[in-house]
Amino acid sequence: MIHTGDFKVDPTPTDNRLFDLHAFAEYGKEGVLALLQDSTNVERRGYTPSERAVRRKFDEVFARTERRLFISCFSSSIHRIKLTVDLALEHGRKIAFIGRSMNNSAEIAEDLGYVEIPEGLMIHPGEMKNFAPEKVCVLISGTQGEPMSALSRAAVDNHKHAKIEKGDTVVLSSRIIPGNEKAIYRMIDHLFRREAHVIYGDGSSPPVHVSGHASQEELKLIINLVKPRFFIPVHGEYRQLKLHAEMAASMHGSVGQVMLIESGDILEFDELGARKVGRVNVGRVCIDSGSRTDVVEDLIIKDRRHISEDGIVLPIIAINKLTGVVETSPEIVTRGFNPGEDGLMEGAKQIVIQTLEVSSQEEKADYGVIKEKIRADLKRYINKQTQKRPLIMPVILEI
Repeated sequence: MIHTGDFKVDPTPTDNRLFDLHAFAEYGKEGVLALLQDSTNVERRGYTPSERAVRRKFDEVFARTERRLFISCFSSSIHRIKLTVDLALEHGRKIAFIGRSMNNSAEIAEDLGYVEIPEGLMIHPGEMKNFAPEKVCVLISGTQGEPMSALSRAAVDNHKHAKIEKGDTVVLSSRIIPGNEKAIYRMIDHLFRREAHVIYGDGSSPPVHVSGHASQEELKLIINLVKPRFFIPVHGEYRQLKLHAEMAASMHGSVGQVMLIESGDILEFDELGARKVGRVNVGRVCIDSGSRTDVVEDLIIKDRRHISEDGIVLPIIAINKLTGVVETSPEIVTRGFNPGEDGLMEGAKQIVIQTLEVSSQEEKADYGVIKEKIRADLKRYINKQTQKRPLIMPVILEI
């Protein structure tokens, strides 16, 4: 049985380690019972471009950028991190890594020998201000617009080290994962407000990002080499699984039988063939107590445990949608949390007011960011005063 995982057939990989098509052909000769293949890019015709296709655009960006260069990519994309490091060296820029996931990936990749960072090339983010803007390149996490990621915070001028200023260039070297559009475009808007040059989208030529998943011709190539008795599309939305199944079924002579299954389906193999024989619940299943038998999600269990131990605090803030002005003094509602008589709640109100005062109009208009700032500041204050960690859920009322 062969399970592809995420893959693409790259004829010119950046590490020069070619895809081993010969091994797949050998398996095909021996006989493969089942091939489970990645369906992510089944809607894309042709071949997925090589990782090397990105180099030309990156080289161009490095050459043209007159001030600081910020590059954001998936932190798991080690090839992209290596490319950035290599080009920073070529173009005489120091490189800084910002964001927990980016730091972790770079450190592990360097330890394993996938990325070589020459002595003196890497600087601590705090040292960026000591170098001329045209001598700095930053690899920063947050390409999907996550509310408290390094890039999202830098976009609203709320990061300790990453200051994005007029004339800086920001490259989003990734695709927009469906569902994240709103957060990403909101972040891009903030970057435009900083008067930065923003390069995004994989439709440019040459591209600033290429996919890590195989397109139709590569999928067909592996199927033709492996010639599985049973073909099972995996890793995709239902429409992608269905299209992948139809594509495989049209390849007469290379595929025996196509099995379209979803997460939780049980597929049974024996000497007579394969068939679906039932379903299992996927992941943990918790049942609500009492007379009801509703399934309870993990997040609810986690929240209930949190509330049962330390209670809940709800800071309620009324913000004028048009002006960004806070209309009234914040209200703080508590449940299951005893604030005591020593003025803790009055102090908590002051913390919320202070957080709002030091936040820009831009941050106050971005409710995801301002809620997270209030939550973090209140959490720190309440923990310091009481050693308790209640669940804090800021509520913004639009007026």
